[in-house]
Amino acid sequence: MKLIIHSHHLEVTPSLKIHLEEKLHLIKKHFDQIIQINASLVVDKAQEKELRQSAELSLHVMGKDLFAIAHHEDLYQAIDQAVSKLDKQIIKVKEKVKNHHRPISAKQISANNPGLNL
Repeated sequence: MKLIIHSHHLEVTPSLKIHLEEKLHLIKKHFDQIIQINASLVVDKAQEKELRQSAELSLHVMGKDLFAIAHHEDLYQAIDQAVSKLDKQIIKVKEKVKNHHRPISAKQISANNPGLNL
């Protein structure tokens, strides 16, 4: 897994990088076929204080590109929220891949729906 971190109006500290890597490790537990992750950490001059810091994460897996963005007054919380969104997306992708490789047979369909005649 390749991690690329971009920052805008802030300096990426080692603690911030470690926090991001630890959170992204949780995603890797769910799905290990991740090719690359792009992280953009931004501090804006927004009027609303809670929307000043944002984390944008772009994840590239085989055949899919996933994207999540989160805004918060604390950059660590924004990272946590964006990783949580990506985690939900990666679980859906994993389920689709898992279901695609093991199709449902006609017997399983009729067992689940007794009123259906196949």
